[in-house]
Amino acid sequence: MYKIALVGKPNVGKSTLFNRIINKKHAIVDDQPGVTRDRLLANATWLNKSFIIIDTGGLTNKEIPFQQNIEQQVKFAIAESNAIIFLVSAKERINQEDYYIAKLLKKYKGKQILLVVNKTENLPQQNINQYYSLGFGEPLFIASEHGIGIGDLLDQIIKPIKVNSAVKVVNNSFCVIGRTNVGKSTLVNTILREERVLVSPIPHTTRDSVDVTFKYDNQSFTIIDTAGIRRKGKITDNIEKYAVMRTQQAIERSQTIIFLLDGNSQISEQDEVIGGLAYEKNIPTIICVNKWDKVKKNQSTMNETTKLIRQRFKYLSWAPIIFISAKNNKRIHTIFTTINAMQKQININVSTSLLNDVIAKAQISNPPPLFKGGRINLSYATQVKSQIPTFVIFSNNPKFLHLSYARYIENQIRESFGLNMVPITVYYKDKNARIRGVKEK
Repeated sequence: MYKIALVGKPNVGKSTLFNRIINKKHAIVDDQPGVTRDRLLANATWLNKSFIIIDTGGLTNKEIPFQQNIEQQVKFAIAESNAIIFLVSAKERINQEDYYIAKLLKKYKGKQILLVVNKTENLPQQNINQYYSLGFGEPLFIASEHGIGIGDLLDQIIKPIKVNSAVKVVNNSFCVIGRTNVGKSTLVNTILREERVLVSPIPHTTRDSVDVTFKYDNQSFTIIDTAGIRRKGKITDNIEKYAVMRTQQAIERSQTIIFLLDGNSQISEQDEVIGGLAYEKNIPTIICVNKWDKVKKNQSTMNETTKLIRQRFKYLSWAPIIFISAKNNKRIHTIFTTINAMQKQININVSTSLLNDVIAKAQISNPPPLFKGGRINLSYATQVKSQIPTFVIFSNNPKFLHLSYARYIENQIRESFGLNMVPITVYYKDKNARIRGVKEK
């Protein structure tokens, strides 16, 4: 796939242009310089030609936090790209930072470099010679916030690209969530075997949700690194609020969640809150205990930790628990073997006759109790298509169903069909609703 990297100093509008090209608010945009730190990739299409656009952090010759790491990420983006958009701002004159970037870009021979002047709205005609002094020829003038000149820019971008260069759809997507500093970015880098995202002992280094497509054991995956979620009272600025929103969006578009815990520290209330996000979305989740190499262990430590996790995360009772060390690349393979095992359960196709046998035997072994003036009678069950195993059970009246009996039926379905690692959904419908004129919820 043809790749284009956005490169420039801080606050020239790279993330705004990135969002404009992909037609989504994916990168965090803020007036504060240095918001983008990792490199973000997204698919884009213009006139039936597809490409990947890469947003990068602002390059500068000044000493600012994370600058060395940001520059490393920018160099990775340049190296993997076919073309580069060198973005400068019309609101300020060309300065030493721009010349510093120009000098860096000239080291990459054979790369198509488009000099683009952003933020040109409502500004008088400027001395164009200052842009020629960068050494990349005639610039293109745009205003990405207002969409001015974007079409002309995209026309230039796609010239070398073949028509109908299709974007490959990857089905196995998973996100990594957890509180700050549990090792999410380290895990992503270990899986990808490169410094793909910034890693720092400073909490909340990651702001955007970073998507990366890769292959593991001849299977294609998309991994999404997310920002660490802190307690609401600890969120100090809009950038962190946006980062939390991005994390929630990453959860929603993932097929599997890797819920990371720090094995070297106690489970916190914030861990329980984050686990609740996975439970609310009803998405298959792996509870992954990281930094296990730092834990002082004996023969019962793993069993005791598993028991404690089950007690604290009762609502994720079906979620498998694995133990890893992301930093030392220990037991990382168990993530993928677990994902594959969960996929088999998600894709299960239960025979209607067998399902109804299970429901009938469950009622005989343990008849439903009286509840709200009646006793529920489960007469027919079937599986319906959904992202997770989903079953519909028809009854005389669902209002007679006690919560404990609903759990009993769910457990019978799980045990009978080996659904012990994924969430399942069981709907109860009133088979006589039309006859009684009852509107079902």
